[in-house]
Amino acid sequence: MASQTLTIRRPDDWHVHLRDGEMLARVAPYTARQFARAIVMPNLVPPITTVEAARDYRKRILEVTDPGFTPLMTCYLTDDIEPDEIARGFSETVWIAAKLYPAGATTNSAAGVTDIRNLYPAFARMEKIGMVLCVHGEVTDPDVDVFDREAVFIDRILSRLVRDFPGLKIVLEHITTKDAAEFVAATGPMIAATVTPQHLIINRNAIFAGGLRPHFYCLPVAKREQHRLAVRKAATSGLANIFLGTDSAPHSREAKESSCGCAGIFNAPFALESYATVFEEEGALDKLEAFASINGARFYDLPMNEEQITLERAEVLVPAEMEGIVPFHASETLSWRFVD
Repeated sequence: MASQTLTIRRPDDWHVHLRDGEMLARVAPYTARQFARAIVMPNLVPPITTVEAARDYRKRILEVTDPGFTPLMTCYLTDDIEPDEIARGFSETVWIAAKLYPAGATTNSAAGVTDIRNLYPAFARMEKIGMVLCVHGEVTDPDVDVFDREAVFIDRILSRLVRDFPGLKIVLEHITTKDAAEFVAATGPMIAATVTPQHLIINRNAIFAGGLRPHFYCLPVAKREQHRLAVRKAATSGLANIFLGTDSAPHSREAKESSCGCAGIFNAPFALESYATVFEEEGALDKLEAFASINGARFYDLPMNEEQITLERAEVLVPAEMEGIVPFHASETLSWRFVD
């Protein structure tokens, strides 16, 4: 008989959007409930490009979460970001990584990078000081099909970055393709990837099942079934350079169900239940702890959490709406439950 509980080190979320203001207060406690630490994305309006802005944002997060939760801040890279400012924030332990958004790639990325070569001085400094680069891996060339943008980014940009900065640690965020899974597996220990629950569970058909389904729309967009299966295989394989990053990205129901619905899936409330379901289906529950609690900490040179959490086999009905947001798995029943 299969065990009815699963106890692992407390996990970390290596990619999350906590928003700001009222939305921050609504959504951040869900991430803090399940995770000890989380790498917080800097794509606010205006973006987090200075050490002072990052300090202030971290303070706002701590005001709405429990004392045991640690937000790990990131620097938003722009064309004219100063390497000295990046290094100062890192040396003062204000931010743990810098985030590359190609301009226009996703929500609040208008201030992102227009030409990767503009950032070469910043990358050189980050390589020297050992600071991680987190990458939204999509090109924004309108001539490239939206479903091919990740693969083209790897071919045109990421391969060149790996060659030009062999000592730079790079995380390819929220991978969605066979191309990305194979690249990360083959490229070695300086390159890692995060994987979301939705990209393990849905393919692009979900967006169009019975009509346009905006609550399954995120960026990078879900791909063909062959890509979902490849990412699923990589995530559950035990590879040390692939780890958990929810990319939980909340938007109000009204913002999603509008004439131009926002990209993003709010998966934070039941993230661990989602991952556990996938790992069990793949016969890999014994690999969940490394994926969720060990690999990311080692890549970022941080200590692993000593505290433990437990998941138990129990049916959990996901609400249709939470805090005015439609969550991932809305109105579905999951077979694992996070034990508070």
